Amino acid sequence: MGSPSRSARCPVLEQRARWERKRACTARELLETERRYQEQLGLVATYFVGILKAKGTLRPPERQALFGPWELIYGASQELLPYLERGHWGLGLEGFCTHLEFYTQFAANAEKSRTTLQEQLKKSKRFRRFVQLQEGRPEFGGLQLQDLLPLPLQRLQQYENLVVALAENTNPNSPDHQQLTRAARLISETAQRVHVIGQKQKNDRHLQRIQALLSGRQAKGLTTGRWFLRQGWLLVVPPHGEPRPRMFFLFSDMLLVAKPRPPLHLLQSGTFVCRALYPMAQCQLERIFGHSGGPCGGLLSLSFPHEKLLLMSTDQEELSRWYHSLTLAISSQKN
Repeated sequence: MGSPSRSARCPVLEQRARWERKRACTARELLETERRYQEQLGLVATYFVGILKAKGTLRPPERQALFGPWELIYGASQELLPYLERGHWGLGLEGFCTHLEFYTQFAANAEKSRTTLQEQLKKSKRFRRFVQLQEGRPEFGGLQLQDLLPLPLQRLQQYENLVVALAENTNPNSPDHQQLTRAARLISETAQRVHVIGQKQKNDRHLQRIQALLSGRQAKGLTTGRWFLRQGWLLVVPPHGEPRPRMFFLFSDMLLVAKPRPPLHLLQSGTFVCRALYPMAQCQLERIFGHSGGPCGGLLSLSFPHEKLLLMSTDQEELSRWYHSLTLAISSQKN
């Protein structure tokens, strides 16, 4: 008797089998990576946080600034792992979601943690020697503290990918489908909040860096409360005479034009003097040439109520990136 034809197979059963295979694979990956994650959390909790508490190498405010809610995150993993090992995915992840706020707190503290580590390594010989000693332990496998500190935020992204996949490949009639779906939603919402926090911290670093580059009364406080988009050299084409190179800083609401200080300036070499500010809400942008993809570069026209700028670049790809960023800034001001 021949085997059943392909058309005789049941599509519903085949779909369920695919779901089960994907679910089993995702569940196995979640379990294995959670074991490794908890091990690394424990290394930091034991050999850094715990010993620092006992030895008093760092004062409590500095220790808190460096590690934030690390021990609470470690405790959440210790609570989750036994559920995963017993295959209670929905119940375990539902309970884990009550601890997601620790990840938001950790993200909010991430910039302070980074700067605290740099400061303490620089100014405290005792702390520097302690860190080197702990990092040299074989348990760390060559990893440094600065490599381990971002671990919870990296793991949150893994949680999102794995738990969403687990929920999507769980039969809707399964008893833990609702728990997994709810956990996937809550973890995704937390990951999005953490992403926004990270973007703001990155932007703040850009603003602080640019503020340090600018000198002169006109530049003070210019970078407060706005989003940085792009910076770079462009040539300003005047009505008469040769094009002049200027450094441009593009923010969400304005374009800042700066002139470099002379290289031999005793106190402020490497900084820039703010020469002009242009509000992007009043800007009309036009690409004069530079559409063809040739090697000749291009020219942008920026029109404002009382002035017009012609900006040139010999790099057509760079000009295209500027055109895109300027368009983004203008549209954001009109929405």
